[in-house]
Amino acid sequence: MTPDDVRRLALALPEARESTHMSRPDFRVRSKIFATLHPDEQRAVVKLTSEDQRIRVDAEPLVFAPVSGKWGLQGWTSIELAHTDEMTLKSALLAAWNAVAPRSLVTRAAGTTPTASIDRDPV
Repeated sequence: MTPDDVRRLALALPEARESTHMSRPDFRVRSKIFATLHPDEQRAVVKLTSEDQRIRVDAEPLVFAPVSGKWGLQGWTSIELAHTDEMTLKSALLAAWNAVAPRSLVTRAAGTTPTASIDRDPV
């Protein structure tokens, strides 16, 4: 997969917008970042729940890895674009979107977007 694929899939999510954070492209829903793009490193970083992060890292360690430090402990997870496919990338972006989007938006979008599990406190 490529950075353009990340951009295409992230922006297909409801109310997703591209912005920048620390001089890198990021993707937000209602001002909350759910993914960042590191095009020079051919990777993306997504915000997952801790459980989702653990499951993905255990299942596909060549694709997923927690980012270092406290960010990784909070669910931020690196995706190696060279080792992933569209279905896996799309699933991770959707899970990240679900992790940060307001519950009302997630519920409303459920009829138009395949849902990932939502195991978090209501917003």
